[in-house]
Amino acid sequence: MTRTVDDLRNEIRVAVGRYERIESTGFTKESLAAICDALDHDVETNPFPPKAEMRAGIRSKVDDLDDDPDSADRPFRKAELETLEATLRDESQ
Repeated sequence: MTRTVDDLRNEIRVAVGRYERIESTGFTKESLAAICDALDHDVETNPFPPKAEMRAGIRSKVDDLDDDPDSADRPFRKAELETLEATLRDESQ
């Protein structure tokens, strides 16, 4: 069975120590900061930077993600979530 975007987001959340969400929703700033931390990308947490800035940091740390600055203004797409999830899975092993 193929994984949905929601499934992938939840797998990523769990991989970085966050909780699964029942409803369909994008990443919160806290979740993005946890992903940044898991990828060794330093991010301020008080206050959190804008989501686009954290997404850009994540993109810069994952080889197969487009680090075009314009792509940071939008949420991760399914293929990007699959790449991110695989990267986090590989780093946890």
